[in-house]
Amino acid sequence: DVETLRFLTREQALEIADTVGTPAYAYSFETLKHQAEQALNFPNAYGLTVRFAMKACPNAAILKLFLSMGLHFDCSSIYEVRRAIAAGAKPEQCSLSSQELGDGFEELVAMGVKINCCSVLQLEKFVSKCPGKELGLRFNPGVGSGGTGKTNVGGPSSSFGIWHEFADKCSEIAKAGGCKVVRIHTHIGSGSDPAVWRKCTGLSIGLCEKFSEVTTLNLGGGYKVGRMASEKGTNLQTDCAVVKDVFEEFGQKHGRKLHMEIEPGTFLVANAGALVASVHDIVQTGTDQGHTFIKLDAGMTDVLRPSLYGAQHPLVVVPRDASRANEREKYVVCGHCCESGDLMTPAPGDPETLAPRTFAKAAPG
Repeated sequence: DVETLRFLTREQALEIADTVGTPAYAYSFETLKHQAEQALNFPNAYGLTVRFAMKACPNAAILKLFLSMGLHFDCSSIYEVRRAIAAGAKPEQCSLSSQELGDGFEELVAMGVKINCCSVLQLEKFVSKCPGKELGLRFNPGVGSGGTGKTNVGGPSSSFGIWHEFADKCSEIAKAGGCKVVRIHTHIGSGSDPAVWRKCTGLSIGLCEKFSEVTTLNLGGGYKVGRMASEKGTNLQTDCAVVKDVFEEFGQKHGRKLHMEIEPGTFLVANAGALVASVHDIVQTGTDQGHTFIKLDAGMTDVLRPSLYGAQHPLVVVPRDASRANEREKYVVCGHCCESGDLMTPAPGDPETLAPRTFAKAAPG
């Protein structure tokens, strides 16, 4: 099937190309608001904080929009914390969960930024630099899910978070430094199956039993987004309704009403943005196994996921000559880098394989 434009019109796409130039990013504030509202209505038992995983799109205008709607921020580096604060966020609205707990993190703690330690070494650094302070711990609960092995952020093949079997050791380290663990953080990614959501939430909330002072459980993000017309995304209100039940069951059993946090990133922005690029060349390889290639003035420098994961993104040819709109051709689309991996149309989950798609007939320019 031929993909169609989502929020831009043909006229708008051409206007952007002619006035702003290409490549250029364009965003739909209407779509951003709608997705944020969906996240803010995530089923919860005892309160909810939605944190935008800002690595998904740290555009300042988008940060300000989400801030105005009551969202907080999940930051994956000290630099992202500073960017969020520069956009108007208060330090206490920022949470840092990072593969690298960089120098100077203790200054952010003093400002009110919330830190989730993601390894035993990070915890030891925190206790040394910030004795007596509150913190969170990000755990790898032993399972995960993802569209590909590269996008799976839980389980034994993932480096993210503290392996769950080290929970008792972490408790001892925190207590020795007079630090209080008040947040447990996991990030599994759970698709659209309610049974999987219940299982994953149960594993995460089970970690809270080991830390009596925990008041918040952060379930992370990873909510499936249907980018292509044929793909189904996660419906937060129906697919995730069982999460509320798990929190209520824990509350009844342990007498603790845990606050919930979620960290959608892709879910909020994936279908709210478009990259407007120009066709600068079309070439053919004249064999039975050959292809017709569209070369863009953008590529892996602007959209990296297809090259990394074989991720599928909708692509639409917008002919300047409207009479070509109903003509169809098969193309492989590649970027402008002198790099064989700069491919916009890989096979699903396989960045090594070319997968021609049907488009409106293209022309340079």
